[in-house]
Amino acid sequence: MPNPKRRHSSSRRGKRRAHDALPKLTLVRCPNCGAPRLPHRVCGECGYYRGRQVITIRQKGAEE
Repeated sequence: MPNPKRRHSSSRRGKRRAHDALPKLTLVRCPNCGAPRLPHRVCGECGYYRGRQVITIRQKGAEE
């Protein structure tokens, strides 16, 4: 196996890693409850999507 003869500089390493950063999440406010959520997803707090309730959310700590 060939091995590198000389070490790569930090700028060369940085150029290689320039595209490795994770993108920032885009969050929007739910029009029903105001909680932050991902766009085009059901709200995890209230279960609404596009003005209608699609899933029912169980309350935390509720005994069944």
